[in-house]
Amino acid sequence: MRQVIIRPIITEKSMKNAKSQTFNFVVAGSATKKDVKLAVEKLFSVNVVRVATNILKGGSMRTGAKRIEIAKQPTKKAFVTLKEGQKIDAFEVAQ
Repeated sequence: MRQVIIRPIITEKSMKNAKSQTFNFVVAGSATKKDVKLAVEKLFSVNVVRVATNILKGGSMRTGAKRIEIAKQPTKKAFVTLKEGQKIDAFEVAQ
């Protein structure tokens, strides 16, 4: 099985969403909503109610003292809503 979930997104906004049963992850660009749902259910032993995805397009960015241009890779995020009363331990800091 290919790697679907790359990492959780831990920010102030994602912690706020975790209180309302929505958890955010960076996922593989080729992953579908069904793939994400199955991976989260298998990895964290929870029941997924809804999955929403968002693709952030890449681009160029200037950085450093010499203002060197670097390329940013496109990223796909998944917003997973769980059944009421369930949680994921990686986001437990928000509780």
